[in-house]
Amino acid sequence: MPTNVDRYFSYDHLPLPLQAVSKPIADLQELMEKLLPDGPEKSAGMRKLLEAKDCLVRAALTN
Repeated sequence: MPTNVDRYFSYDHLPLPLQAVSKPIADLQELMEKLLPDGPEKSAGMRKLLEAKDCLVRAALTN
């Protein structure tokens, strides 16, 4: 079963400068979802990637 955090990587609703930060991370999430076998490490990695995406988008807001 694939992880179910993919919906949190959407970026179309963001302003263009924030999309530029979020899209490469969403692309990586999609690639990892396809490449890696399902399991607890993949789930943990996806959660950490989501956390990193949130931090990086917030960092872009401070500019």
